[in-house]
Amino acid sequence: MPSPIYAVGDIHGQLEMLEKALHLIERDGGSDARIVFLGDYVDRGPDSCGVLDHLITGQQAGRNWIFLLGNHDRMFARFMRDGSTSEAKLRVGEHWLHDRLGGAETLASYGVDFLPDERIFRVLERTRAKVPPEHVKFLNGLLTHHLAGDVLFAHAGIRPGVPLSDQTEEDLIWIRHEFLDDPRRHPWLVVHGHTPAPQAEHRGNRINLDGGAGIGRPLVPAVFEGQDCWLLTESGRLPLTPSLL
Repeated sequence: MPSPIYAVGDIHGQLEMLEKALHLIERDGGSDARIVFLGDYVDRGPDSCGVLDHLITGQQAGRNWIFLLGNHDRMFARFMRDGSTSEAKLRVGEHWLHDRLGGAETLASYGVDFLPDERIFRVLERTRAKVPPEHVKFLNGLLTHHLAGDVLFAHAGIRPGVPLSDQTEEDLIWIRHEFLDDPRRHPWLVVHGHTPAPQAEHRGNRINLDGGAGIGRPLVPAVFEGQDCWLLTESGRLPLTPSLL
């Protein structure tokens, strides 16, 4: 039997949900459980700072945790680097500090507020004074994907038909419909987040674990043994089987 590997979808600043998910994982697999976090640790929720603190504490303690890069994490990292708030994949007129993206909530979790017409460099100065260096280092060290046997973990998905070695960071953290709408089998079962669904879903060639924690829905962790998947609940394991609904 393959050794289990656990996965946690988009957290989006929801520290209490993260703590609950980790409790369920530890109850199922013990304190040494191998966990892949699918990215988007920050934005929208109330405590992005607390989420990063918790994850970094586990990393520093030597937990068997693997951290993937989400598009929101990269936006935060780029802001910290040079004050950039734009991304090519965003809609016209949107940026990281736009109400829809949630960057303002991330800054607020560090005690940084700003006015709509304030100069970005002023906001950046105050943010750099508040965000711990280990948070920036963590964001800059995230992985674009993780391959475990015939299961591939990536924040947003993959470009179908492209070898893993040729996948771009842009696709791995941003892709949507070109991946989501493709029913073909991939070389691996792809486990992703990025696109909120009413609940975790198994589409045969991919599993989406973004159940919408960023908009207040529960964060439900999963466990994989090979390509078999279960969701972890208070009542134990719940099989997640393919559905075309």
